[in-house]
Amino acid sequence: MKFINKSLLAAALALVGFTFNSCDDGDAVIDEVFANTTSGIVLRTVNVESDELPIGQSDSYFAVELEMQDEEDGALVESLDVYVSFKDNTIEEGETDFSAAEVQVGTVSSSEFTIGEYGFPRYSYSITLPEMLSALSLSESNVDGGDVFSIRFAANLVDGRTFSNGQNTDTSTGSFFASPFQYNATVVCPPTPPTSGEWTIDMQDSYGDGWNGASVLITIDGEATNYLIEDGAAASESFNVPDGTEVISIEFVSGDWDSEITFQVTSANGNVILDLGPSPTAEIELLNYCLDNL
Repeated sequence: MKFINKSLLAAALALVGFTFNSCDDGDAVIDEVFANTTSGIVLRTVNVESDELPIGQSDSYFAVELEMQDEEDGALVESLDVYVSFKDNTIEEGETDFSAAEVQVGTVSSSEFTIGEYGFPRYSYSITLPEMLSALSLSESNVDGGDVFSIRFAANLVDGRTFSNGQNTDTSTGSFFASPFQYNATVVCPPTPPTSGEWTIDMQDSYGDGWNGASVLITIDGEATNYLIEDGAAASESFNVPDGTEVISIEFVSGDWDSEITFQVTSANGNVILDLGPSPTAEIELLNYCLDNL
């Protein structure tokens, strides 16, 4: 016991000596840490104007308004590169997979930015379905409801660094500072009437602390309800779809830790129409009306 006490005392004195020596050295270690720390950029989503591409409407388009935020109020951004890719989600047996690898479709110079209400540079970007098809060497006959175009941005800074979705964390992809850098535009079919009766939504959180601001927004003929896990690892809810309902819509609302979230929606006819997550795609229609399985 005496040996242990003496050892603890010696260790404590050594720690104190280290602390005083560190102060005498002018906080050299912490000074070096801060001197070698650099900041990146938040490419904040101000508004997604359009992210659905209806079949048969060649003038459909994707559009988003972005805001550049960095340690110099957005002045570090020199340009934005824009990339597009395509995922064929409707491949039946014996059919061709028309998925297309990412290609660059443009570069936006900082001279085209405007100043937004918070004093940061903003830019509204849009691209039409024909423009994406042309860039990827596809035709409209190659796409079907449920297929997805991905639009990715890369911010080039004046010091030569580039930031995109590869440098993101959960903290920067949700809430006010939603900065995913990559967006999905889904090919959609006109809504089909859902089966009336009791539907269910089963929700899970892998960390077990609830959904941290996220939710599933279910809209039935214009009446919207949010479903979520307030706390814990799982929850299940039932909701009624009345006779004569014309349209049901389901979207995911992003929170702070989307990578922990999964959920399933089962129709009154017994079909599991959605089984999504982790990190469900936010702010788009999740139902594929083309499957006619509601």
